[in-house]
Amino acid sequence: MPISDMQRLSPSMFIGVRGKGIISFGSGQPDLPPPKEVLSCAADYDDFKYGLIAGQTDLREGLAHEFRKFNASKDDFVVTNGASEALDLTFRAIGNPKDKILLHAPYYYSYKPLIELNHMTPLFVKTDKGKIDIDDFADKAHEAKAVLINSPSNPTGRIQEIKTLKRIEKITHDLGIPLVSDEVYKDLIYERENYMLSGSHVVTINSFSKTFAMCGARVGYLYSNDRSIVDKAIELKTHASMNTNVLAQRMAYYALKTPKEFVESQVKIWKSRRDIIYEGMCKLGLDVWKPEGAFYILPKVKSPRDFVWNMFKKHKVITYLGEWFGAKDRVRFSYALDAGKIEEGLKKVETYLSGR
Repeated sequence: MPISDMQRLSPSMFIGVRGKGIISFGSGQPDLPPPKEVLSCAADYDDFKYGLIAGQTDLREGLAHEFRKFNASKDDFVVTNGASEALDLTFRAIGNPKDKILLHAPYYYSYKPLIELNHMTPLFVKTDKGKIDIDDFADKAHEAKAVLINSPSNPTGRIQEIKTLKRIEKITHDLGIPLVSDEVYKDLIYERENYMLSGSHVVTINSFSKTFAMCGARVGYLYSNDRSIVDKAIELKTHASMNTNVLAQRMAYYALKTPKEFVESQVKIWKSRRDIIYEGMCKLGLDVWKPEGAFYILPKVKSPRDFVWNMFKKHKVITYLGEWFGAKDRVRFSYALDAGKIEEGLKKVETYLSGR
C-alpha cells in the first residue's frame, strides 16, 4: 500500500460514506428505525428557545424514573450532545492534567483522544479475549485518578462478568476514586441481564443512539449522585455548548415511553445477526471472540491495514482498523446492517482472504 494511502486511513474517511454497492461494516449506528413515538412527536413542536443547560425538566424526570431503583432525582442528570460530550465533561469535571485514567483495551476509539485532550494519561489494564484481569486491575487502580469501564464493549461486543464488575465497584469505592461506566449498549445484551454499576462514586454515561436508533439526534446524558460532578459538568457545558438540541430532547423523552417490546424485538434481530457473522467468520478460519452484546466483532487478520484498504478499494466493503481501538492485529466489523448484506460482505471477505 502506498504510504499516502496508509496515512489516509482514519475513522473520518469512512463515517457517513454511502454509495451504490458499498457494504459498510464501519460506523456503529443501527440501521433499524427509531420508535414511531419518536417520529410522531416532532411534527407539531414549535418551542425553539434556549433550554436548560442541564437538560429539559421532563426528560430528566423521565430518566430519574428509569433509574428509580437507585433513588435517582432529575438533578442527578446532565443531558448532553451524545455520550461523547458526557464523557468529555466527566473527564474535565473529575480530573486534572497528568492524572491517569484506568481503562481496558480494546477500547472505543474516542476514549484515548478524549483523555489526552484533557491532558491526562490513559493507563491500561490487562485483558484476555476482552475480559478484564481483575488482579491486574486491583494493582493498577491505586495509580489511577478514575476508572472507565465499557460493558458491553465497543469494539469487542464482550461483556464483563458480574463478579468482576462487583469487584471493580468495591475496589474503586474503597479507593475513593470515580468509576465512569459507559452503558451505551446496556440494553443490547444477548447472554444475560445487564448488571449496572452503581454507587455514590459511579458516573453513568449513556445515550439514546443505540437502544432507540437515534444516533443523529445526538442526545446523551451523564448520571451521578455526586452533586459536585454534576454541577461542574453543567458549568463546563454552559460555556462549551449550552443546551442540547431541544427538539432532539423532546424526541428522547418520547423514546422513554416506548414499550419494552420495542427493545426486546431489536435485541432478537441483533442476536440473529451476531450468529450469522460469528459463525461465518469461524467458517473462514478467523480468530474471533464471540460477541455477547452490542453489535461489533473483532477478528484477527493478517496485515490489517492492507485488509481495510483493499476491502474498501477493491471490494467496496468498509471495515475499521483495530489499531484505532487498541487492537493492532485485528479489524472491527459492525453488524448493524441486514442479514443479506452481512452474508454478501462475508463472501467478499472470503474472496479477499483466498487471494481471488
